Amino acid sequence: MIKKILIANRGEIAVRIIRACRELGIRSVAVYTEADRYALHVKKADEAYSLGPDPVAGYLNAHHLVNLAVASGCDAIHPGYGFLSENPQLAEICARRGVRFIGPSAEVIRRMGDKTAARQAMTEAGVPVTPGSEGSLTDLDEAVAVAAQIGYPVMLKATSGGGGRGIRRCDSETELRKNYDRVISEATKAFGSADVFLEKCIVLPRHIEVQILADEHGNVIHLNERDCSIQRRHQKLIEIAPSPQLDSDKREYIGELAVKAAAAVGYRNAGTVEFLLDADGEVYFMEMNTRLQVEHPVTEEITGVDIVQEQIRIASGLPLRHVGYQLRPRGYAMEFRINAEDPQNDFLPSFGRITRYYAPGGPGVRTDGAIYTGYEIPPYFDSMCAKLIVWAPDWESLLARACRALEDLSLSGIKTTIPYYQEILKTESFRQGHFDTGFVEQHPELVDYHLPRQPQELAAAIAAAIAASMGA
Repeated sequence: MIKKILIANRGEIAVRIIRACRELGIRSVAVYTEADRYALHVKKADEAYSLGPDPVAGYLNAHHLVNLAVASGCDAIHPGYGFLSENPQLAEICARRGVRFIGPSAEVIRRMGDKTAARQAMTEAGVPVTPGSEGSLTDLDEAVAVAAQIGYPVMLKATSGGGGRGIRRCDSETELRKNYDRVISEATKAFGSADVFLEKCIVLPRHIEVQILADEHGNVIHLNERDCSIQRRHQKLIEIAPSPQLDSDKREYIGELAVKAAAAVGYRNAGTVEFLLDADGEVYFMEMNTRLQVEHPVTEEITGVDIVQEQIRIASGLPLRHVGYQLRPRGYAMEFRINAEDPQNDFLPSFGRITRYYAPGGPGVRTDGAIYTGYEIPPYFDSMCAKLIVWAPDWESLLARACRALEDLSLSGIKTTIPYYQEILKTESFRQGHFDTGFVEQHPELVDYHLPRQPQELAAAIAAAIAASMGA
């Protein structure tokens, strides 16, 4: 069994991994840059080491991280998500230095990170993919020819892309010609590769992903699906497990496709196979994420499986604990990404000091975060500052519990997406479980909410008025 883990990440996911280590009796090592000196993951870990003054660069230096793991006596590295989690170089360096990488092999990361290679692998495995170019496009003329063959609209995507970047929808040849160089530029800046490919755009699909686990003993299982259709500009906002939009037959079919996909590429550890469902219910492979997902807690809530602990066990060479029976979903779970953003100002980031923070509790309520009252959210990282996860035995109870938990959650000093989610929960289509990836664009009115004045604001105003009158 692994004895000591360096967590090559920060924030709430680092705290999440530290908790899993604590329950397994494994020592945890945190890393931080100067911007994170007072971060919660630094306080929670058994040991913590500085990566230098640059707020971001230290988290992206694979050689330094592995050297630090070796020097501090770690026998494994957990990459979390983001940063180097899907960078094959980190896995390769770990293998050379005798440090276990808690994730799949570098070969699989590289293969699945190349969207055209992933599409080819899925086609060979009999997993349906959307029509598109056979590989990366050679030039604009080929893009125009492929688009004419499969029909508009089409999606122009970075071959090494992810996280909603390097992707543009084109509804005509004119838009394709306009966006071609733009996507290449975005891909080069974001991913260091100018390769792009093209595929048919599935209009207003449902975004369904399946959590899989695979060990080195040949066992592959899935932990049911998550519905990630509520998103903005390809960035997920709310995730639900299982999907309220699937019946049992479709659920079983998609789960089998995910297992087939993982087995076809020799996958090991935890991963996610993502699909799109069109208006007719046809299923198409989209991509495979070779890491832990932000939304993994909703799967944990409906299965009782600690996915991070399973990752560590698999990396230790142990077999899966859930082989031989199907983990059917128990109730429903929903996750809200609490982002430091202002929905009423085009979701602009709202970094700054948290003046008051209260995490809700009660039955079926979980908060994963790395913030506290007085914490200064740095402007260098992703805007997500916490995740609120709720579970209930049925859909109606889940909606009621979600409303209550969001109302209980208090986060002052910055703007957040909390009131926006409260508006989403009021919409009839969402409450009926009928929505697709166009939901946010279809409901622009949801940002027109009114924020009630907080009691502390009223108290401050009254105090100021009293002071002013006394001074007069």
